[in-house]
Amino acid sequence: MSATRMMILGLVNWMQPVHGYDVRRELLSWRADSWANVAPGSIYHALRKLAEEGLLRQVGTVQVGARPARTSYEITAAGLGEFESLLRQHWWDCRPAADPFLSAFAFLPALPRAEAVEALRGRAEMLRAGNAAARADLAGGWPRQKPSYVGWMLELTIARAEGEIAWCERTAELIESGVSYHPVEKSTAPTWSGWQADLDAASGAPEQETA
Repeated sequence: MSATRMMILGLVNWMQPVHGYDVRRELLSWRADSWANVAPGSIYHALRKLAEEGLLRQVGTVQVGARPARTSYEITAAGLGEFESLLRQHWWDCRPAADPFLSAFAFLPALPRAEAVEALRGRAEMLRAGNAAARADLAGGWPRQKPSYVGWMLELTIARAEGEIAWCERTAELIESGVSYHPVEKSTAPTWSGWQADLDAASGAPEQETA
């Protein structure tokens, strides 16, 4: 949510006075819904909340015909301070985004090998398709309609996906090769026994006696 707050505050600061519709349209034109996890439906709610907190102020509402009324916003001094604080915080943040795939991969042994291999290669193909679309946008001049650094952001997205594609392919090959990782396969191996002993010790459970 802090990234969404920062982006909305920053856009209002740049575009003010601005309707929520224009803030939403601009964020979607940046594709912030994909790389910043900005849910399009949450933007209006965030604008109202920021106004309630005194970070934005409403400066007028206009209704044209049967269209929904559009409220214009400006940033307050407190909102500008919040934007600048979040901006500098996120410039120095270096943490991976939460990815449900990693939660699922933590339970790799729960999947049959063939299904895990298929899923990894399917993920690689989806990432390749996304990169192909991004490269087509770059070649087609889409970034020229935006500040130059928006194109640089797209290049970063492509580079990150390339790394994950290579990892997916490499890991799929390992799983397909029959490398051991299933608990049932390692239940008698010293490494598995040691890992289980560490878990028992951490939880305070008595260690199993060996014959």
